[in-house]
Amino acid sequence: MRAVIQRVSEASVTVNQSVTGSIERGFLILLGIEGEDTRDDALWLAEKIAKLRIFPDEQGLMNLALPEVNGKALVISQFTLHAKTKKGTRPSFIKAARPETAEPMYDFFCYELGKRIGKKTERGVFGAHMDVSLVNDGPVTLIIDTKNKE
Repeated sequence: MRAVIQRVSEASVTVNQSVTGSIERGFLILLGIEGEDTRDDALWLAEKIAKLRIFPDEQGLMNLALPEVNGKALVISQFTLHAKTKKGTRPSFIKAARPETAEPMYDFFCYELGKRIGKKTERGVFGAHMDVSLVNDGPVTLIIDTKNKE
């Protein structure tokens, strides 16, 4: 699994002119699921994201996690995070999980993250064309890949 985590002061996702998810302070998470990803990857990633200390404390240091600031999460599925661009100019998405595998894994990740932050995650619509709006706070953007646990 690959996640792009953006600390936001607000974010929303719209499908067919209808808002399907929105948050104020929290994380906008773009989530790419690879064919080889397992529930263990989802559990590890949910735990890691829930404990990320990237919100400022009283001294302005990045020292607080999402639950400590009463933040929320908006999770958007994004298979393009697994694009391969080595050859040619048209990306290959062969490593991205097929929808029948990716959607249940997306649901599982959202549920597990929600448990860890104490709030239901806001979501996009799996497989839909989505318009995502955000105000990146900082800006702070991190990339985490379960295949490269740095």
